[in-house]
Amino acid sequence: MPASQASHLRRDIGFFGASFLVLNSMIGAGIFALPGKVAVNAGLLSPWLFLVVGVLFLSVVLTFAELASYYEKTGGPVIYATEAFGPLAGFSTGWVIYLARMTAFAANATVMATYLASLNDFFAGDIARAVIISVLTVGLTWANVLGVKDGVRTMGVFTILKVTPLLLLVLIGMQHVTGGSLFPGAPFIADELGGTTLLLIYAYVGFETLAVTAGETSNPRSMLPKALVGTVVATGLLYFLIVLVFVSIIAPDQYASATLVDVGRVLAGSFGAFAITLAAVFSIGGNLASSMIAAPRLIFSLAEHRLLPRWFGHIHVSYATPDRCILIMGGMALVLALTGSFVKLAVASSVARLLGYLICIASLPAIRRKASPEVRKNAYRLKGGYSIPVVGLAVCIWLLMQSKADSWIAVSILIAIGMFFYWIEKRTNLMQ
Repeated sequence: MPASQASHLRRDIGFFGASFLVLNSMIGAGIFALPGKVAVNAGLLSPWLFLVVGVLFLSVVLTFAELASYYEKTGGPVIYATEAFGPLAGFSTGWVIYLARMTAFAANATVMATYLASLNDFFAGDIARAVIISVLTVGLTWANVLGVKDGVRTMGVFTILKVTPLLLLVLIGMQHVTGGSLFPGAPFIADELGGTTLLLIYAYVGFETLAVTAGETSNPRSMLPKALVGTVVATGLLYFLIVLVFVSIIAPDQYASATLVDVGRVLAGSFGAFAITLAAVFSIGGNLASSMIAAPRLIFSLAEHRLLPRWFGHIHVSYATPDRCILIMGGMALVLALTGSFVKLAVASSVARLLGYLICIASLPAIRRKASPEVRKNAYRLKGGYSIPVVGLAVCIWLLMQSKADSWIAVSILIAIGMFFYWIEKRTNLMQ
């Protein structure tokens, strides 16, 4: 795909839009249910476990921040892997991360329907579920075809509606926090440390969304690292406070079945439960809006680098958006969400994402060497040589070791399918 055509994408994403992308990619449905599941094993120490894991995972985020500072093109992980290891690695990385985002979109759309059903019986039933999923998916798809500004505005509305109730929950709930809940004296039981850590890491993945949209972000080399690191740190602190309020209010024997909705009910009765339920709905909506912005750009980047047919690299003449990629993303996610066949893919999506992280981190040395002196001078350079990326690699490898065999099988099948499409494209190029 000619570089001149790629330049027709408009740089309509500013600092707040970039921050909203990271925030909504990370805060989805997970934080509304994870505190209780983690507290079953970690107890009063679960807020600190969230914080410690967040600090360790920050090594991955910081590495991505430096990688993002070298490029101004759409693609993120696709570009990093291609530059360092060649087109096959670039395609594999972009493919697995796209599938992880697309299946997560389908899963969250279904969860959105479930939350709405809990608000009113009118939304219950198979027909209502199908209508909710269809309207939501088609609406977000069309909003993004019309322009990235509309997609960012939609995401910004969801951000305000979901963060406000969470902040109120923290502010009101802090009166229940005591010295014993903040600094518990009980020893930490590490029997389920691996599984628990793999569970709560779901709350931190998704930040790579920001790097994918570099081609539509203003001044991406300096803006992306700032928005990425700042938003991830702020989100990690918010997680800590939310879980701290949770363990301070919910009794230990209720951890397994309790969610943030139960915390809202304790703090403000039925109104509090309703407010947190709405926050969950808007949280999932923001996550879906973020996925609809970023995931199609991965496919667009693969086409731009001639790793998929150029048909996918089409840009709408009037709206300057990768319209075909957006429509394909919406169509695939809608089919998966309506049929429910996405379940096993959703389970494997985290493994796929971690594999993508692993390849991107490993690409940093080659990208540093290939960068021009001017780009290298202005890059977001990490301190301590390669110590931070090495920690990031170790974190990803350790998390992958906690995954079960069925997840690996599902990911292997997805990679094999991707390799088939890649082979077709390469054969087509050779025959031309």
